[in-house]
Amino acid sequence: MSTTQSERLREILEPLVASQGLDLEEIAVDSVGRKRVLRVVVDSDTGADLDRIADVSRALSARLDETDAMGEGEYTLEVGTPGAERLLTQHRHYVRATGRLVKFELAEGGELVARITGVDDDGLDLEVPGVKGRRATTRRIGFPDVVRARVQVEFSRKDKKEEEA
Repeated sequence: MSTTQSERLREILEPLVASQGLDLEEIAVDSVGRKRVLRVVVDSDTGADLDRIADVSRALSARLDETDAMGEGEYTLEVGTPGAERLLTQHRHYVRATGRLVKFELAEGGELVARITGVDDDGLDLEVPGVKGRRATTRRIGFPDVVRARVQVEFSRKDKKEEEA
């Protein structure tokens, strides 16, 4: 997708997504054979359930039908939320990932896997899991120290309520 088309789509869709109480996270147009697929990723601090996704999808479809932003020819609109292992690129992503396990690539080199326990304007408070029976430790890193961060999927994490019981 050209930058111009991406910018035009963002200008058209972002206000509509925001009016639904969601953030427009990503727009991508992919060619699948002769058809095109417009993928729109939305999210919010409280998440987006299927009803909200359906509502925003209908609104986006109607708005796109009123414009020539997708040009001539058929396309399919897909609206969804970020995947389970989402890449964290903006401050709000880190806030939404509070309590989640994240793999960080650090500017100093190396990687760190830790749970985000707090986020402010300057950086992150982390809990680094203990290894081989050792206790978890805390660590603070600034946003400039993070090259890349991705949420990790946890299958066996105990819920805090279960731990306190």
